[in-house]
Amino acid sequence: MRWNAIAAVVVLAYPALAGDVIRSEAVGLRFTVPRPWDRVPATADIRAAQWKLRRAPGDLKDGELVLFFFGTGQDVSAWENLDRWYGQFARPDGRSSDTAAVVTTQAVNSLKVTTVDLAGTYKAGPTSDGPLAPPERGFRLLAAAVEGEDGPWLFRAIGPERTIAAARPGFDAMLASLAPHR
Repeated sequence: MRWNAIAAVVVLAYPALAGDVIRSEAVGLRFTVPRPWDRVPATADIRAAQWKLRRAPGDLKDGELVLFFFGTGQDVSAWENLDRWYGQFARPDGRSSDTAAVVTTQAVNSLKVTTVDLAGTYKAGPTSDGPLAPPERGFRLLAAAVEGEDGPWLFRAIGPERTIAAARPGFDAMLASLAPHR
């Protein structure tokens, strides 16, 4: 019954997504993702799940959504992750990322969800091969730190600004559908 109520809220809030979502489960969470998001193999052990976000017209690259999970009860705070994410972006206007980011916190089915929306030049860390990836101008980050009894869980969508803007309604609907699962 609780899952049906969540689905109803998602459908009412995002009618364009009605019937076009896939229910998913990973590392103690249930949620829905838009059908057009392609689930792909995770590229690292800390990535519990990964999706390709198809590029928007005019963008040269696809985006990605990753669910990170470090283990139940790990002491990874939302604010530590926000600081790490801020450090991955440089702003073209020179403002610091922490003052330019839009941060919100909400409760979703007994979970505390802190989200961040930030655009600028993305400076990825080292790749699995070792060298730093080149900076990506015109990128955008949508991320969520989800805190709950079996968490924390971290969702990070990153890619060209238009691609991530197009994914925003699906990202918001996914967060609205979050529910703990044992």
